[in-house]
Amino acid sequence: MSRESRRIAGILLIVLPTVVFGGASILTMLVGDSEYMANPLRQDLWRAGHAHAGVLLLLSLVTLRYVDEAALSSKAKSFARHAIPASAILLPVAFFLSVPAPGDTSPNALINLAYVGAVLLTAGLLTLGVGLLRQRAEVTTN
Repeated sequence: MSRESRRIAGILLIVLPTVVFGGASILTMLVGDSEYMANPLRQDLWRAGHAHAGVLLLLSLVTLRYVDEAALSSKAKSFARHAIPASAILLPVAFFLSVPAPGDTSPNALINLAYVGAVLLTAGLLTLGVGLLRQRAEVTTN
């Protein structure tokens, strides 16, 4: 694993406990916060934010193991290495911050960060996937 991939993996492992804290926070609100329970939109978006954070952070860690093996330019590797973890930040932030107040009945403009995160995730995964397929093709032809 390259130094850059190791550095990002270390940062992601340090960030991952925040997902645990977020889960505990949501559980506390489910059990004891009537304002949270009275707003189904907020519940759904915060639940989605928590789930996306955990899954995308784990996906980011897994993909870092493959970036250095891909037949990609250094810029493309750097893009894949950063785009996938960036989506793990942008998607949950969009869900959490688009309905910050207990009485919010519709998401604010920050929900658009979810689209940015989805585009980054898709582009990062496609870049890495193509690079891995190209790497295999290069090995086969040699």
